[in-house]
Amino acid sequence: MAGESYLTNRLSGVPKDAKEKARAEVQRAQSKFARVDSERDQTRIARREVFERAREAGLTLREIGEAAGLHLTRVREVLDQD
Repeated sequence: MAGESYLTNRLSGVPKDAKEKARAEVQRAQSKFARVDSERDQTRIARREVFERAREAGLTLREIGEAAGLHLTRVREVLDQD
């Protein structure tokens, strides 16, 4: 009932339009998070592939690390990722 909705929102102290606005903000934030998460995964894969090509070209882990600004153990971790 419309009266119950008003009463519930009235008791919570949050106007219905504020809740709808907050809900929309949550949905936008989650959508952005999912998009960024996907982009991060794609970037991680691309970096690993570049590191692999560098190894195939003869660069050592240390040389890749120097070029990337990473310690050679981190380069090994990147290459070992699935």
